[in-house]
Amino acid sequence: MKSSHSNDSRSKLIFRGINVSLSEPLRAALESKAVRLFRHEPRIVRVRIDIEHDAHAGNGLFTAKGRVEIAGPDLSASVTTPDAHASINLLIDKLDRMLRKRMTTLLRRRGAGDIREHLPRPAIA
Repeated sequence: MKSSHSNDSRSKLIFRGINVSLSEPLRAALESKAVRLFRHEPRIVRVRIDIEHDAHAGNGLFTAKGRVEIAGPDLSASVTTPDAHASINLLIDKLDRMLRKRMTTLLRRRGAGDIREHLPRPAIA
């Protein structure tokens, strides 16, 4: 059963290199780290990660942009560093935090009950 979940999450991942070729080790690192996002929300529709290399910016900066398509508003984030692997790690961490926050908020709302219970009641004279 675990392997079918793994294959299912792989089919939902899209990687793209802009001005940089995605080598097999880089693609494998992306895939192994991005699968972590499905831990919090298995109903993710798609995860798109773009790695862009800007050679004109000094030593060359790598920008990792991520978009998680999910029911409700999509989550987007980007990170820029001089190292491609560091950009990927920071991007996945950022998207992971965003998903955790989203799930925590949804669970709090679900458990809060009726909002009218929390409103102050007028004093009866």
